[in-house]
Amino acid sequence: MRHARYRLRELLRLAGIYAAALLVGVLAGDIWVAIALASTGLVGWHYVRLSRVLEDVASRRRLVATRRAGAWDALERMFARRQSELRTRRRRLVDLLRTYQRAAAALPDAIVILDRADDRIVWFNRAAGRMLGLRIPQDVDARLNEAVASPHLANWLAAPEREDLLELPSPLDPDQTLSLHPIVYNDEQWLLVARDVSRLMHLQKVRRDFVANVSHELRTPLTVVHGYLDMIEPEDHPELAGIVDEMRRQSHRMTHLVEDLLTLSRLEAQDALAEEETVAMRPLLDTLRREALALSQGRHRILVSDLCNCDLRGSTKELHSAFSNLISNAVRYTPTGGEIEVRYEAETDGGVRFAVRDSGHGIPSQHLARLTERFYRVSTSRSRDSGGTGLGLSIVKHVLALHQSHLEVSSRMGIGSVFSCRFEAERIVPRSEEAVNA
Repeated sequence: MRHARYRLRELLRLAGIYAAALLVGVLAGDIWVAIALASTGLVGWHYVRLSRVLEDVASRRRLVATRRAGAWDALERMFARRQSELRTRRRRLVDLLRTYQRAAAALPDAIVILDRADDRIVWFNRAAGRMLGLRIPQDVDARLNEAVASPHLANWLAAPEREDLLELPSPLDPDQTLSLHPIVYNDEQWLLVARDVSRLMHLQKVRRDFVANVSHELRTPLTVVHGYLDMIEPEDHPELAGIVDEMRRQSHRMTHLVEDLLTLSRLEAQDALAEEETVAMRPLLDTLRREALALSQGRHRILVSDLCNCDLRGSTKELHSAFSNLISNAVRYTPTGGEIEVRYEAETDGGVRFAVRDSGHGIPSQHLARLTERFYRVSTSRSRDSGGTGLGLSIVKHVLALHQSHLEVSSRMGIGSVFSCRFEAERIVPRSEEAVNA
């Protein structure tokens, strides 16, 4: 309605101008000259108004809305209104940005925004200065590996595939441990979050030391208990036979628990294997087969397949412990008459896989993610009846981590489960001709 009114006013104004020009032309005796002069004047006037509007917009100065009627005045009012809206929106965005910056600056974790092309620093908060030693403005636009003097960080940045989590000592305080986590949030930049985990690491060390010390202290009294129980002959005290058998069973279970705790504490304290060797897989698989048959006592059908003419680089003792845990679990939780298959086979991408498949009851899907937690049991009563300590899969997880591998579990209720671990090509050692022909 308002625009229609503006158009009507402009048309009336234009009609008035040309009517006046026509009247002057009639009086002067040359109508076309008068109309041409009027048209030239109108074009000149519109050019002046257009130039003024363009100058006002280009200068970015604050526009003032007029109350005059006319198309150019309406255009100026529209520009002024849009400018006011943009200023308000810009002010809100600036306030929001400042709020986010203040919030990020107040976070206890170090936050660094980096360019994805060359890892140059775009922005960082105060905590990054405290933890990583970054300075404003010296380190803005500097490469992260140049601004932070840390060989661990430099190697991590140079790696073709960066780990999702990196723990390293702080470049400012070697007693402080930082946990670094990269977050990619667009095509041009990525976020580095660093957290002080020194207290957590200290608590974990205290826990490991406590468990190791308690386990060591329990060894001696358990040995004494075993000795006294072995001295009791059931024939001499037939009324105590049942009690003595139960005490022996429970003391042996406690001994296994202590041994598993000591093993787990030792593995958790290791960042890498102390020594590596060539693990001869054929003899190891034969040993695992004999152990499985002894544990099963003829209750299961056990198949062991060596489908790969290669060995592994690692620790024979640790891998034997991990593989034995997987097989003993399969034997314990597979009903009589079931089948257990152990496969060691090559994969198409150059890696190898060790897998244990059973035909047990299966594991509900909600439990799969927590199976490697210490003392976690799907069924507490069934685990205790089978003689398990609840630490076997935790030991497996740590052994595999030392070999740059991890445990994969798939299960279907009523059909069975598959526990497998994959080893990269770097861990593979070709077998000698003697080993192949043996």
